[in-house]
Amino acid sequence: MPEWTDNGIIIDCRPHGEDAAIVQVLTKDHGRYAGLVRGGQSRAMRPVAQPGNQVAIRFRARLDEHLGAMAIELIDANAARIMDDRMRLMALTSICALVQGAVAEREPVSTVFDATEAMIGLLSSDVETPLWLAAYIRWEIGLLAVAGFGLELQRCAVSGVTEGLRYVSPRSGAAVTLDAAGEHTPRLLILPGFLGGESKSLEEDVINGIRMTGHFIARQIFGVHHQPMAEARQRLQDMVVMQFDQDIPAETRIDDLSAGEG
Repeated sequence: MPEWTDNGIIIDCRPHGEDAAIVQVLTKDHGRYAGLVRGGQSRAMRPVAQPGNQVAIRFRARLDEHLGAMAIELIDANAARIMDDRMRLMALTSICALVQGAVAEREPVSTVFDATEAMIGLLSSDVETPLWLAAYIRWEIGLLAVAGFGLELQRCAVSGVTEGLRYVSPRSGAAVTLDAAGEHTPRLLILPGFLGGESKSLEEDVINGIRMTGHFIARQIFGVHHQPMAEARQRLQDMVVMQFDQDIPAETRIDDLSAGEG
């Protein structure tokens, strides 16, 4: 009879029957798990079973392949601290959707748990939006690596040099310099300054960064399973572009809406 206790982060909660809920969690030592929480729709449990909250978990099932019963107890109410900030809430929703898309069920991924715990903690802090977005983009790069598609951003894929990096190949995920890019420049993604590219304003870097990771997430996490991009992730990207694009001076703006196509 499988039975364990662990700490975890709630990534999804769906009603089941009259008062129960099926809750998905990302755990420290057991990976991504789903379980039936009896009374999960009750007034007392609804604030606990919110995506982003950290909980103590007790799980029990008759057989390994069974859904199993899950009892959860609140450790940290992250969701409540994020609820009033639309962009932070969308980032939290995106995190949960990407974890579901990239992390296999019941396979321990302590590195993903640790990174996700830290990222949600940053979201629920008072760190300024462009700074936590830069950290969020790094979190996505880490998730891509766990999903089997690590980006090669430290050196040019053509020349091997580590300086003057400017772009990223939309096919290989490898960085290239301006000289190496040549006539392919219009089809390349822009490498943000905080990842080793040409330094611009943080707002412009964040736009370029979230477009870059969005391209690979759509292709390597969802596309390989013939699924569309997670709606929450696309909405977050749209929000970031809409909010920060207006802050970039027109004379320095680089229109890369078509970058990565072809």
